[in-house]
Amino acid sequence: MGAHSGRLRKALAVAASALVAGTGLVASASAQPAAEPVSWEKCDPADLSGVPITQRHLFRCATYPVPIDHDDPSKGTVELAMMRRAATSPDQRIGSLFLNPGGPGGSGYNRPTTAVDRFDPAVLERFDIIGFDPRGVNNSDPLRCFKSAKQAEEVLGRISSVPVTDEQISTTMDAYQEYGESCAKNAGELLRHMSTEDVARDLDLMRQGVGDDRLNYVGFSYGTLLGATYVNLFPERSRAIVLDGNVDPALRTSDGVQYDRERAQGFELALDGFLKRCAENPGKCAFGDGDPRAKFDEIRDHLREEPITMPDGTEITLDQFTDSTGSALYNPEKFRQLATDLQSLHRQLNPKPGLVPELLTVLNVPTGLGRLDAAPDAESSYVDDSYFAVNCTDKPMPAEPERVAEIAARWEAESPTFGRSQAFSDLAGCATWPETTADVHRGPWAHQAENPVLLFGNSYDPATRYEFSRRMEQQLGNARLVTVEAHGHCILGGRSSCADTIAANYLIDLEVPEPGFVCQPDEQPFS
Repeated sequence: MGAHSGRLRKALAVAASALVAGTGLVASASAQPAAEPVSWEKCDPADLSGVPITQRHLFRCATYPVPIDHDDPSKGTVELAMMRRAATSPDQRIGSLFLNPGGPGGSGYNRPTTAVDRFDPAVLERFDIIGFDPRGVNNSDPLRCFKSAKQAEEVLGRISSVPVTDEQISTTMDAYQEYGESCAKNAGELLRHMSTEDVARDLDLMRQGVGDDRLNYVGFSYGTLLGATYVNLFPERSRAIVLDGNVDPALRTSDGVQYDRERAQGFELALDGFLKRCAENPGKCAFGDGDPRAKFDEIRDHLREEPITMPDGTEITLDQFTDSTGSALYNPEKFRQLATDLQSLHRQLNPKPGLVPELLTVLNVPTGLGRLDAAPDAESSYVDDSYFAVNCTDKPMPAEPERVAEIAARWEAESPTFGRSQAFSDLAGCATWPETTADVHRGPWAHQAENPVLLFGNSYDPATRYEFSRRMEQQLGNARLVTVEAHGHCILGGRSSCADTIAANYLIDLEVPEPGFVCQPDEQPFS
Protein backbone atom coordinates (compact mmCIF):
# COMPACT_ATOMS: atom_id res chain seq x y z
CA MET A 1 0.00 0.00 0.00
CA GLY A 2 1.26 3.53 -0.74
CA ALA A 3 1.27 6.68 1.38
CA HIS A 4 3.02 5.90 4.65
CA SER A 5 3.17 8.69 7.22
CA GLY A 6 6.41 10.01 8.68
CA ARG A 7 7.42 9.76 12.32
CA LEU A 8 6.95 13.50 12.92
CA ARG A 9 3.35 13.48 11.64
CA LYS A 10 2.66 10.39 13.73
CA ALA A 11 3.99 12.07 16.86
CA LEU A 12 1.88 15.16 16.22
CA ALA A 13 -1.20 13.03 15.68
CA VAL A 14 -0.61 11.13 18.90
CA ALA A 15 -0.41 14.44 20.74
CA ALA A 16 -3.66 15.57 19.12
CA SER A 17 -5.26 12.24 20.03
CA ALA A 18 -4.17 12.73 23.62
CA LEU A 19 -6.10 15.98 23.68
CA VAL A 20 -9.15 14.10 22.40
CA ALA A 21 -8.83 11.43 25.06
CA GLY A 22 -8.40 14.07 27.73
CA THR A 23 -11.81 15.55 26.93
CA GLY A 24 -13.53 12.23 27.56
CA LEU A 25 -14.86 12.60 23.99
CA VAL A 26 -17.91 14.58 25.06
CA ALA A 27 -20.37 14.62 22.18
CA SER A 28 -20.27 18.35 21.56
CA ALA A 29 -19.12 19.80 18.27
CA SER A 30 -18.12 23.03 19.97
CA ALA A 31 -15.84 21.19 22.41
CA GLN A 32 -13.93 19.08 19.90
CA PRO A 33 -10.15 19.63 19.82
CA ALA A 34 -8.21 19.99 16.59
CA ALA A 35 -6.95 16.72 15.12
CA GLU A 36 -3.94 16.36 12.85
CA PRO A 37 -4.97 16.84 9.18
CA VAL A 38 -4.82 13.80 6.91
CA SER A 39 -1.73 13.96 4.71
CA TRP A 40 -2.84 12.75 1.29
CA GLU A 41 -0.32 11.25 -1.12
CA LYS A 42 -0.35 9.34 -4.39
CA CYS A 43 -1.89 5.89 -4.19
CA ASP A 44 0.00 2.76 -5.05
CA PRO A 45 -1.02 2.01 -8.68
CA ALA A 46 -1.95 -1.53 -7.64
CA ASP A 47 -4.61 -0.09 -5.32
CA LEU A 48 -6.29 1.63 -8.29
CA SER A 49 -6.67 -1.49 -10.40
CA GLY A 50 -9.75 -1.15 -12.57
CA VAL A 51 -9.88 2.65 -12.37
CA PRO A 52 -9.59 4.23 -15.84
CA ILE A 53 -6.37 6.16 -16.37
CA THR A 54 -8.41 9.30 -17.04
CA GLN A 55 -9.94 9.07 -13.55
CA ARG A 56 -6.87 8.26 -11.47
CA HIS A 57 -6.06 11.90 -10.81
CA LEU A 58 -9.11 11.98 -8.51
CA PHE A 59 -7.57 9.50 -6.04
CA ARG A 60 -5.26 10.03 -3.10
CA CYS A 61 -4.27 7.72 -0.24
CA ALA A 62 -3.00 8.10 3.30
CA THR A 63 -2.29 6.35 6.55
CA TYR A 64 -3.71 8.09 9.59
CA PRO A 65 -2.57 7.27 13.13
CA VAL A 66 -5.12 6.93 15.92
CA PRO A 67 -4.57 5.76 19.51
CA ILE A 68 -4.81 2.03 20.17
CA ASP A 69 -6.49 3.03 23.44
CA HIS A 70 -8.41 6.30 23.20
CA ASP A 71 -8.27 6.62 26.99
CA ASP A 72 -4.51 6.07 27.17
CA PRO A 73 -2.61 7.30 24.08
CA SER A 74 0.69 6.23 25.63
CA LYS A 75 -0.04 2.66 24.48
CA GLY A 76 0.78 3.62 20.88
CA THR A 77 -1.12 4.03 17.65
CA VAL A 78 -2.86 2.14 14.87
CA GLU A 79 -2.19 3.27 11.31
CA LEU A 80 -5.50 3.51 9.44
CA ALA A 81 -5.40 3.07 5.67
CA MET A 82 -7.54 5.66 3.85
CA MET A 83 -8.40 6.35 0.21
CA ARG A 84 -10.14 9.44 -1.21
CA ARG A 85 -11.94 9.95 -4.52
CA ALA A 86 -12.25 13.72 -4.95
CA ALA A 87 -15.61 15.34 -5.74
CA THR A 88 -15.83 15.93 -9.49
CA SER A 89 -17.53 19.33 -9.00
CA PRO A 90 -15.28 20.82 -6.31
CA ASP A 91 -16.96 24.23 -6.47
CA GLN A 92 -20.22 22.51 -5.35
CA ARG A 93 -18.59 20.18 -2.85
CA ILE A 94 -20.62 19.49 0.31
CA GLY A 95 -17.97 17.50 2.17
CA SER A 96 -16.60 13.98 2.54
CA LEU A 97 -18.65 10.78 2.48
CA PHE A 98 -17.19 7.94 4.57
CA LEU A 99 -18.03 4.33 3.68
CA ASN A 100 -18.00 1.08 5.65
CA PRO A 101 -18.81 -2.18 3.80
CA GLY A 102 -19.64 -4.29 6.85
CA GLY A 103 -18.13 -7.40 8.34
CA PRO A 104 -16.88 -6.77 10.91
CA GLY A 105 -13.57 -7.20 9.16
CA GLY A 106 -14.66 -6.01 5.73
CA SER A 107 -12.03 -3.92 3.96
CA GLY A 108 -13.36 -0.52 2.91
CA TYR A 109 -10.06 0.94 1.74
CA ASN A 110 -10.67 0.39 -1.99
CA ARG A 111 -14.37 1.25 -1.94
CA PRO A 112 -13.85 4.65 -3.61
CA THR A 113 -12.63 2.81 -6.73
CA THR A 114 -16.11 1.30 -7.20
CA ALA A 115 -18.10 4.35 -6.10
CA VAL A 116 -19.29 4.94 -9.67
CA ASP A 117 -21.22 1.65 -9.42
CA ARG A 118 -22.66 2.41 -6.00
CA PHE A 119 -23.86 6.04 -6.06
CA ASP A 120 -25.71 8.40 -8.36
CA PRO A 121 -23.42 10.74 -10.33
CA ALA A 122 -24.74 13.73 -8.35
CA VAL A 123 -23.30 12.21 -5.15
CA LEU A 124 -19.89 11.80 -6.77
CA GLU A 125 -20.00 15.40 -7.93
CA ARG A 126 -20.71 16.82 -4.49
CA PHE A 127 -18.71 14.58 -2.13
CA ASP A 128 -15.19 13.31 -1.68
CA ILE A 129 -15.68 9.55 -1.26
CA ILE A 130 -13.58 8.19 1.63
CA GLY A 131 -12.83 4.51 2.09
CA PHE A 132 -10.87 3.12 5.02
CA ASP A 133 -9.90 -0.11 6.68
CA PRO A 134 -11.00 -0.08 10.33
CA ARG A 135 -8.41 -0.79 13.00
CA GLY A 136 -7.02 -4.31 12.83
CA VAL A 137 -8.40 -4.90 9.33
CA ASN A 138 -6.39 -5.61 6.18
CA ASN A 139 -4.15 -2.57 5.55
CA SER A 140 -4.77 -0.96 8.97
CA ASP A 141 -2.31 -2.85 11.17
CA PRO A 142 -4.11 -6.18 10.71
CA LEU A 143 -4.81 -7.99 13.96
CA ARG A 144 -3.27 -11.43 13.76
CA CYS A 145 -3.69 -14.31 16.14
CA PHE A 146 -1.18 -16.55 14.37
CA LYS A 147 2.46 -16.20 13.43
CA SER A 148 1.84 -17.44 9.88
CA ALA A 149 -0.86 -18.44 7.44
CA LYS A 150 0.32 -22.04 7.81
CA GLN A 151 -0.24 -21.96 11.56
CA ALA A 152 -3.66 -20.39 11.02
CA GLU A 153 -4.67 -23.13 8.60
CA GLU A 154 -3.50 -25.84 10.99
CA VAL A 155 -5.95 -24.55 13.59
CA LEU A 156 -8.81 -23.04 11.58
CA GLY A 157 -8.75 -25.92 9.09
CA ARG A 158 -10.06 -28.20 11.85
CA ILE A 159 -13.18 -26.09 12.38
CA SER A 160 -16.35 -27.48 10.82
CA SER A 161 -19.00 -24.89 10.07
CA VAL A 162 -21.80 -27.45 10.60
CA PRO A 163 -20.40 -30.15 12.89
CA VAL A 164 -22.88 -32.96 13.48
CA THR A 165 -21.05 -35.96 14.97
CA ASP A 166 -19.51 -35.96 18.44
CA GLU A 167 -16.06 -36.18 16.85
CA GLN A 168 -16.72 -33.18 14.57
CA ILE A 169 -18.05 -31.14 17.47
CA SER A 170 -15.12 -32.02 19.73
CA THR A 171 -12.55 -31.25 17.02
CA THR A 172 -14.22 -27.93 16.22
CA MET A 173 -14.43 -26.78 19.82
CA ASP A 174 -10.82 -27.83 20.49
CA ALA A 175 -9.72 -25.77 17.49
CA TYR A 176 -11.67 -22.75 18.74
CA GLN A 177 -9.93 -23.17 22.10
CA GLU A 178 -6.54 -23.09 20.37
CA TYR A 179 -7.65 -20.10 18.33
CA GLY A 180 -8.43 -18.10 21.46
CA GLU A 181 -5.20 -19.13 23.15
CA SER A 182 -3.19 -18.12 20.09
CA CYS A 183 -4.91 -14.74 20.01
CA ALA A 184 -4.12 -14.12 23.66
CA LYS A 185 -0.49 -14.98 22.98
CA ASN A 186 0.10 -13.17 19.68
CA ALA A 187 -2.40 -10.39 19.01
CA GLY A 188 -1.04 -7.85 21.50
CA GLU A 189 -2.66 -4.77 22.97
CA LEU A 190 -4.85 -4.11 19.93
CA LEU A 191 -6.91 -7.22 20.75
CA ARG A 192 -8.32 -5.42 23.79
CA HIS A 193 -9.42 -2.38 21.77
CA MET A 194 -11.43 -3.68 18.83
CA SER A 195 -14.93 -2.58 19.83
CA THR A 196 -17.25 -0.71 17.48
CA GLU A 197 -17.04 2.21 19.90
CA ASP A 198 -13.27 2.29 19.33
CA VAL A 199 -13.88 2.41 15.56
CA ALA A 200 -16.48 5.16 15.96
CA ARG A 201 -13.92 7.25 17.83
CA ASP A 202 -11.42 6.57 15.04
CA LEU A 203 -14.04 7.70 12.54
CA ASP A 204 -14.51 10.95 14.42
CA LEU A 205 -10.78 11.65 14.27
CA MET A 206 -10.74 10.91 10.53
CA ARG A 207 -13.71 13.25 10.06
CA GLN A 208 -11.76 16.01 11.74
CA GLY A 209 -8.64 15.03 9.79
CA VAL A 210 -10.33 15.62 6.43
CA GLY A 211 -11.63 18.99 7.63
CA ASP A 212 -15.37 18.24 7.93
CA ASP A 213 -17.44 19.82 10.71
CA ARG A 214 -20.01 17.03 10.55
CA LEU A 215 -19.99 13.42 9.34
CA ASN A 216 -21.58 12.10 6.15
CA TYR A 217 -21.58 8.31 6.20
CA VAL A 218 -22.96 5.24 4.43
CA GLY A 219 -22.71 1.94 6.28
CA PHE A 220 -23.69 -1.50 5.05
CA SER A 221 -24.59 -4.48 7.27
CA TYR A 222 -22.27 -4.41 10.32
CA GLY A 223 -21.47 -0.87 9.17
CA THR A 224 -24.97 0.08 10.34
CA LEU A 225 -23.89 -0.66 13.93
CA LEU A 226 -20.90 1.63 13.42
CA GLY A 227 -23.18 4.38 12.08
CA ALA A 228 -25.70 3.98 14.90
CA THR A 229 -22.88 4.06 17.45
CA TYR A 230 -21.35 7.19 15.93
CA VAL A 231 -24.60 9.17 15.78
CA ASN A 232 -25.20 8.42 19.46
CA LEU A 233 -21.68 9.22 20.62
CA PHE A 234 -21.41 12.34 18.47
CA PRO A 235 -24.91 13.58 17.56
CA GLU A 236 -23.84 17.19 17.04
CA ARG A 237 -21.14 16.03 14.65
CA SER A 238 -23.53 14.03 12.43
CA ARG A 239 -25.00 15.45 9.20
CA ALA A 240 -26.23 12.61 6.93
CA ILE A 241 -26.10 8.97 8.08
CA VAL A 242 -27.32 6.24 5.68
CA LEU A 243 -27.63 2.67 7.00
CA ASP A 244 -28.33 -0.21 4.59
CA GLY A 245 -29.04 -3.77 5.78
CA ASN A 246 -29.44 -2.98 9.45
CA VAL A 247 -28.50 -4.88 12.55
CA ASP A 248 -30.56 -4.69 15.73
CA PRO A 249 -28.07 -2.62 17.76
CA ALA A 250 -29.72 -3.07 21.15
CA LEU A 251 -30.01 -6.85 20.85
CA ARG A 252 -26.59 -7.31 19.28
CA THR A 253 -24.86 -5.47 22.11
CA SER A 254 -26.94 -6.91 24.96
CA ASP A 255 -27.60 -10.57 24.09
CA GLY A 256 -25.35 -12.07 21.43
CA VAL A 257 -26.93 -15.52 21.78
CA GLN A 258 -30.43 -14.34 20.99
CA TYR A 259 -29.14 -12.07 18.23
CA ASP A 260 -27.45 -14.97 16.42
CA ARG A 261 -30.48 -17.20 16.97
CA GLU A 262 -32.61 -14.59 15.20
CA ARG A 263 -29.94 -14.19 12.55
CA ALA A 264 -30.26 -17.89 11.75
CA GLN A 265 -34.01 -17.40 11.45
CA GLY A 266 -33.33 -14.57 8.99
CA PHE A 267 -31.36 -16.89 6.73
CA GLU A 268 -34.25 -19.37 6.85
CA LEU A 269 -36.72 -16.64 5.84
CA ALA A 270 -34.49 -15.67 2.92
CA LEU A 271 -34.21 -19.32 1.84
CA ASP A 272 -37.99 -19.71 2.02
CA GLY A 273 -38.35 -16.58 -0.13
CA PHE A 274 -35.96 -17.98 -2.73
CA LEU A 275 -37.73 -21.37 -2.86
CA LYS A 276 -41.16 -19.72 -3.15
CA ARG A 277 -40.02 -17.49 -6.04
CA CYS A 278 -38.63 -20.61 -7.68
CA ALA A 279 -41.90 -22.53 -7.25
CA GLU A 280 -43.88 -19.60 -8.68
CA ASN A 281 -41.66 -19.43 -11.77
CA PRO A 282 -40.94 -23.06 -12.74
CA GLY A 283 -40.27 -22.10 -16.35
CA LYS A 284 -37.39 -19.84 -15.33
CA CYS A 285 -36.10 -21.64 -12.24
CA ALA A 286 -34.29 -24.91 -12.89
CA PHE A 287 -35.25 -26.18 -9.44
CA GLY A 288 -38.92 -25.28 -9.89
CA ASP A 289 -40.31 -28.61 -11.05
CA GLY A 290 -42.15 -30.46 -8.30
CA ASP A 291 -41.84 -29.10 -4.76
CA PRO A 292 -38.63 -27.03 -4.37
CA ARG A 293 -38.96 -26.98 -0.58
CA ALA A 294 -39.24 -30.75 -0.29
CA LYS A 295 -36.41 -31.28 -2.76
CA PHE A 296 -34.14 -28.90 -0.88
CA ASP A 297 -34.85 -30.60 2.44
CA GLU A 298 -34.12 -33.98 0.86
CA ILE A 299 -30.68 -32.78 -0.25
CA ARG A 300 -29.86 -31.24 3.12
CA ASP A 301 -31.03 -34.25 5.13
CA HIS A 302 -29.00 -36.60 2.93
CA LEU A 303 -25.88 -34.47 3.38
CA ARG A 304 -26.34 -34.63 7.12
CA GLU A 305 -25.64 -38.37 6.84
CA GLU A 306 -23.08 -38.46 4.02
CA PRO A 307 -21.59 -36.30 1.23
CA ILE A 308 -22.81 -36.29 -2.36
CA THR A 309 -20.22 -37.07 -5.04
CA MET A 310 -20.97 -35.52 -8.44
CA PRO A 311 -20.10 -37.21 -11.77
CA ASP A 312 -16.96 -35.06 -12.15
CA GLY A 313 -15.69 -36.20 -8.75
CA THR A 314 -16.70 -33.04 -6.85
CA GLU A 315 -17.68 -33.95 -3.30
CA ILE A 316 -20.28 -31.77 -1.59
CA THR A 317 -20.41 -31.94 2.18
CA LEU A 318 -22.95 -30.49 4.60
CA ASP A 319 -20.45 -27.74 5.46
CA GLN A 320 -19.96 -26.82 1.82
CA PHE A 321 -23.67 -26.98 0.99
CA THR A 322 -24.73 -24.83 3.93
CA ASP A 323 -22.03 -22.22 3.50
CA SER A 324 -22.39 -21.83 -0.25
CA THR A 325 -26.20 -21.80 -0.19
CA GLY A 326 -26.12 -19.04 2.41
CA SER A 327 -23.52 -17.16 0.40
CA ALA A 328 -25.64 -17.31 -2.77
CA LEU A 329 -28.64 -15.88 -0.90
CA TYR A 330 -26.69 -12.61 -0.46
CA ASN A 331 -26.87 -11.90 -4.19
CA PRO A 332 -30.05 -12.39 -6.28
CA GLU A 333 -27.90 -12.42 -9.41
CA LYS A 334 -26.74 -15.88 -8.28
CA PHE A 335 -30.24 -17.27 -7.79
CA ARG A 336 -30.47 -18.87 -11.25
CA GLN A 337 -27.09 -20.56 -10.76
CA LEU A 338 -28.11 -21.69 -7.28
CA ALA A 339 -31.30 -23.21 -8.66
CA THR A 340 -29.37 -25.04 -11.39
CA ASP A 341 -26.90 -26.42 -8.85
CA LEU A 342 -29.67 -27.57 -6.52
CA GLN A 343 -31.37 -29.35 -9.39
CA SER A 344 -28.06 -31.07 -10.26
CA LEU A 345 -27.64 -32.29 -6.68
CA HIS A 346 -31.22 -33.54 -6.59
CA ARG A 347 -30.74 -35.31 -9.92
CA GLN A 348 -27.59 -36.98 -8.58
CA LEU A 349 -29.65 -38.31 -5.66
CA ASN A 350 -32.48 -39.38 -7.99
CA PRO A 351 -30.79 -40.49 -11.22
CA LYS A 352 -32.79 -40.96 -14.39
CA PRO A 353 -31.53 -42.56 -17.61
CA GLY A 354 -30.16 -40.01 -20.06
CA LEU A 355 -30.16 -37.11 -17.58
CA VAL A 356 -26.66 -36.16 -16.46
CA PRO A 357 -26.39 -33.52 -13.70
CA GLU A 358 -24.84 -30.25 -14.80
CA LEU A 359 -21.52 -29.10 -13.35
CA LEU A 360 -21.87 -27.07 -10.17
CA THR A 361 -21.10 -23.34 -10.34
CA VAL A 362 -21.90 -21.78 -6.94
CA LEU A 363 -22.36 -24.69 -4.52
CA ASN A 364 -18.77 -25.89 -4.96
CA VAL A 365 -17.05 -22.55 -4.28
CA PRO A 366 -15.20 -22.23 -0.95
CA THR A 367 -16.79 -19.59 1.26
CA GLY A 368 -16.44 -18.00 4.67
CA LEU A 369 -20.10 -17.74 5.60
CA GLY A 370 -20.56 -16.72 9.20
CA ARG A 371 -17.29 -14.81 9.26
CA LEU A 372 -18.70 -11.67 7.63
CA ASP A 373 -22.12 -10.08 7.47
CA ALA A 374 -20.93 -8.70 4.13
CA ALA A 375 -21.03 -11.17 1.24
CA PRO A 376 -18.19 -13.71 1.64
CA ASP A 377 -15.29 -13.26 -0.77
CA ALA A 378 -14.18 -16.59 -2.18
CA GLU A 379 -10.95 -14.99 -3.42
CA SER A 380 -9.77 -13.82 0.00
CA SER A 381 -6.95 -15.52 1.88
CA TYR A 382 -5.75 -15.29 5.47
CA VAL A 383 -5.37 -11.60 6.32
CA ASP A 384 -6.47 -10.84 9.87
CA ASP A 385 -8.61 -12.00 12.76
CA SER A 386 -10.71 -8.90 13.20
CA TYR A 387 -14.09 -10.61 12.76
CA PHE A 388 -14.02 -12.44 16.10
CA ALA A 389 -12.03 -9.66 17.74
CA VAL A 390 -14.90 -7.23 17.12
CA ASN A 391 -17.84 -9.55 17.64
CA CYS A 392 -16.49 -11.20 20.78
CA THR A 393 -16.06 -7.69 22.20
CA ASP A 394 -19.42 -6.21 21.12
CA LYS A 395 -21.71 -9.25 21.46
CA PRO A 396 -22.12 -10.66 24.97
CA MET A 397 -21.58 -14.42 24.76
CA PRO A 398 -21.26 -16.93 27.61
CA ALA A 399 -17.75 -18.28 28.23
CA GLU A 400 -19.26 -21.75 28.39
CA PRO A 401 -18.05 -23.88 25.47
CA GLU A 402 -19.75 -26.94 26.94
CA ARG A 403 -23.17 -25.37 26.17
CA VAL A 404 -22.59 -24.81 22.45
CA ALA A 405 -23.61 -28.27 21.20
CA GLU A 406 -26.90 -28.20 23.10
CA ILE A 407 -27.74 -24.69 21.87
CA ALA A 408 -26.85 -25.71 18.31
CA ALA A 409 -29.28 -28.63 18.50
CA ARG A 410 -32.08 -26.33 19.66
CA TRP A 411 -31.39 -23.80 16.94
CA GLU A 412 -31.25 -26.54 14.31
CA ALA A 413 -34.70 -27.75 15.37
CA GLU A 414 -36.22 -24.36 14.57
CA SER A 415 -33.85 -23.32 11.75
CA PRO A 416 -33.01 -26.64 10.04
CA THR A 417 -30.57 -25.31 7.45
CA PHE A 418 -28.73 -22.51 9.20
CA GLY A 419 -29.30 -22.89 12.95
CA ARG A 420 -26.38 -25.21 13.59
CA SER A 421 -23.93 -23.21 11.48
CA GLN A 422 -24.81 -19.99 13.29
CA ALA A 423 -24.23 -21.62 16.68
CA PHE A 424 -20.82 -22.88 15.61
CA SER A 425 -19.71 -19.43 14.52
CA ASP A 426 -19.71 -16.58 17.07
CA LEU A 427 -21.23 -18.54 19.95
CA ALA A 428 -18.53 -21.19 19.65
CA GLY A 429 -15.66 -18.84 18.85
CA CYS A 430 -16.44 -16.31 21.56
CA ALA A 431 -16.87 -19.00 24.23
CA THR A 432 -13.08 -19.33 24.40
CA TRP A 433 -12.02 -15.85 23.29
CA PRO A 434 -9.62 -13.81 25.45
CA GLU A 435 -11.02 -11.11 27.69
CA THR A 436 -11.40 -7.75 25.96
CA THR A 437 -12.27 -4.14 26.76
CA ALA A 438 -15.36 -2.90 28.53
CA ASP A 439 -15.47 0.12 26.19
CA VAL A 440 -18.57 -0.92 24.24
CA HIS A 441 -21.50 1.36 23.48
CA ARG A 442 -24.59 -0.60 24.55
CA GLY A 443 -27.03 2.29 24.41
CA PRO A 444 -28.85 4.57 24.58
CA TRP A 445 -29.65 4.43 20.86
CA ALA A 446 -32.21 7.26 20.56
CA HIS A 447 -29.86 9.84 19.08
CA GLN A 448 -30.15 13.62 19.38
CA ALA A 449 -28.76 14.56 15.95
CA GLU A 450 -30.50 17.34 14.06
CA ASN A 451 -31.24 15.26 10.95
CA PRO A 452 -32.98 11.89 10.77
CA VAL A 453 -30.95 8.79 9.93
CA LEU A 454 -31.99 7.17 6.63
CA LEU A 455 -32.44 3.38 6.74
CA PHE A 456 -32.92 0.76 4.02
CA GLY A 457 -34.15 -2.78 4.73
CA ASN A 458 -34.82 -5.64 2.29
CA SER A 459 -37.81 -7.89 2.89
CA TYR A 460 -35.70 -11.04 2.33
CA ASP A 461 -32.28 -10.01 3.57
CA PRO A 462 -30.54 -13.18 4.83
CA ALA A 463 -27.79 -11.72 7.04
CA THR A 464 -29.69 -8.77 8.53
CA ARG A 465 -33.34 -9.72 8.53
CA TYR A 466 -35.96 -7.07 7.81
CA GLU A 467 -37.19 -7.08 11.40
CA PHE A 468 -33.76 -5.78 12.45
CA SER A 469 -34.24 -2.71 10.24
CA ARG A 470 -37.63 -2.08 11.82
CA ARG A 471 -36.06 -2.24 15.27
CA MET A 472 -33.23 0.06 14.21
CA GLU A 473 -35.82 2.66 13.19
CA GLN A 474 -37.63 2.33 16.52
CA GLN A 475 -34.46 2.45 18.61
CA LEU A 476 -32.92 5.45 16.86
CA GLY A 477 -36.15 7.40 17.18
CA ASN A 478 -35.25 10.14 14.70
CA ALA A 479 -34.94 7.80 11.71
CA ARG A 480 -36.80 6.95 8.50
CA LEU A 481 -36.96 3.39 7.15
CA VAL A 482 -37.38 2.69 3.45
CA THR A 483 -38.64 -0.86 2.90
CA VAL A 484 -37.41 -2.55 -0.27
CA GLU A 485 -39.38 -5.59 -1.40
CA ALA A 486 -36.21 -7.32 -2.49
CA HIS A 487 -34.09 -10.40 -1.95
CA GLY A 488 -30.39 -10.32 -1.09
CA HIS A 489 -28.21 -8.52 1.43
CA CYS A 490 -28.32 -4.69 1.24
CA ILE A 491 -29.75 -2.78 -1.72
CA LEU A 492 -27.81 0.37 -2.60
CA GLY A 493 -25.61 0.26 -5.67
CA GLY A 494 -27.68 -0.39 -8.77
CA ARG A 495 -30.24 -2.97 -7.67
CA SER A 496 -33.03 -0.46 -6.99
CA SER A 497 -33.11 2.88 -8.80
CA CYS A 498 -35.77 3.97 -6.32
CA ALA A 499 -33.50 3.37 -3.32
CA ASP A 500 -30.45 4.91 -5.00
CA THR A 501 -32.36 8.09 -5.83
CA ILE A 502 -33.70 8.42 -2.28
CA ALA A 503 -30.17 8.00 -0.90
CA ALA A 504 -28.80 10.66 -3.26
CA ASN A 505 -31.54 13.16 -2.39
CA TYR A 506 -30.90 12.62 1.29
CA LEU A 507 -27.13 12.93 1.11
CA ILE A 508 -27.28 16.11 -0.97
CA ASP A 509 -30.42 17.89 0.24
CA LEU A 510 -31.23 15.99 3.47
CA GLU A 511 -34.63 15.00 2.05
CA VAL A 512 -36.31 11.90 3.49
CA PRO A 513 -39.40 10.12 2.09
CA GLU A 514 -42.72 9.85 3.88
CA PRO A 515 -43.02 7.24 6.68
CA GLY A 516 -43.72 3.75 5.39
CA PHE A 517 -42.23 4.37 1.94
CA VAL A 518 -41.70 1.20 -0.10
CA CYS A 519 -39.29 0.71 -3.01
CA GLN A 520 -39.11 -2.10 -5.53
CA PRO A 521 -35.92 -3.61 -6.92
CA ASP A 522 -35.29 -3.03 -10.60
CA GLU A 523 -35.65 -6.77 -11.16
CA GLN A 524 -37.09 -9.64 -9.14
CA PRO A 525 -35.51 -13.12 -9.19
CA PHE A 526 -36.71 -15.39 -11.99
CA SER A 527 -38.72 -12.56 -13.56
